Amino acid sequence: MARTISWDELRDLAGFQAAKGCAISLYLDLDPSTAPTPGDAHTRLNSLLDEGARGDGANRRDLSHDQRQALRSDLDRIRRYFDAEFSRNGARGLAIFCAGLDNVWRPLPLTEAVPDEIKIGHRLYLAPLVPLVGRGEGALVVVVSRELGHIYRLQAGRLQDVADHFEEQPRRHDQGGWSQARFQRHVDELTQEHLRRVADELDALVRRLRGLQVVVAASEETWAEFAPLLAQETRNAVAGVARAEAHAPPSELLELAQPVLERWRADREREIVERWHEEAARSGRATAGWTATLEAASDGRVEVLLFQDGGARRPARRCPACGRVAADEAKCPLDGTQMEESEDGLDLAVHQTLAHGGTVWAVRHRQDLEPVEGIGALLRF
Repeated sequence: MARTISWDELRDLAGFQAAKGCAISLYLDLDPSTAPTPGDAHTRLNSLLDEGARGDGANRRDLSHDQRQALRSDLDRIRRYFDAEFSRNGARGLAIFCAGLDNVWRPLPLTEAVPDEIKIGHRLYLAPLVPLVGRGEGALVVVVSRELGHIYRLQAGRLQDVADHFEEQPRRHDQGGWSQARFQRHVDELTQEHLRRVADELDALVRRLRGLQVVVAASEETWAEFAPLLAQETRNAVAGVARAEAHAPPSELLELAQPVLERWRADREREIVERWHEEAARSGRATAGWTATLEAASDGRVEVLLFQDGGARRPARRCPACGRVAADEAKCPLDGTQMEESEDGLDLAVHQTLAHGGTVWAVRHRQDLEPVEGIGALLRF
């Protein structure tokens, strides 16, 4: 089943370092425009595996015979998985992380496309996953009407049931001997009780799950009644309100929710970039460019690493002894060890940021980072 990636999962992947062998990181683009048939995808996967087998990572002089054998076995395992086990089933991308000697095997069918790449090294190559993190994963979608209160959670690209409140309200034929005014007040009171129960459950979920977005599907009239019943924390989490039929299926609700979440993300991106501009303009808690950003990441000062999606690629260096990264240093400024060059400077920055508790934002909707080498950061101090 295709899925998105959470920050916790990305941090877990970032914390891995091969102790016994080498780690393979493979990304395959499965967008229908790129790989319209299974044969197209198989051809490109085999090309990637051949590229990995011929590359520097698989042919380092310091690899033992057992490590070389394990690498060949891992490449074969990926090929077998794709041939016999993998089900495309709506996936637009595929990431596979494999390190047999260190007991790592993690195939991840993805809800979004990723560029074709393969890397072999001691750590997992994670930069292509960053733009996919948090893209609605975990969001709550709430369908609410005067009778219905259905709460879903977006997980692995699908809406999963969380709670269902259905409370049929009295109809005009139930009025009996009541006056019209008294009957309407009774109906309104029952509706308020129903909306309050849904609001209380939603508030509890937002408090417990923390940091997620909420999409509400409701009529204007129902939203006007429902919104005042929500706690302030929940109202702050609402990414937007969509109009939907009360009994719309989850697939239809997901189609309505996704553009709402993407607009929320674009607004959030604008706020982050504008904050970065303000801090950089007054030489505050911000960096611009590779040299200052990698230094801050190594010092654990990065709160949010920002990079221009698709436009922040350059080599950098890493100290094999302490892990410090730098743009151009020949020797580690801390221990004097000769720095090792890596062609993936962004991946080094991502690992350092995650290791020190920061987050990473791939800037998609703006081009503000282009004048500063495509990378910058908001700092803690």
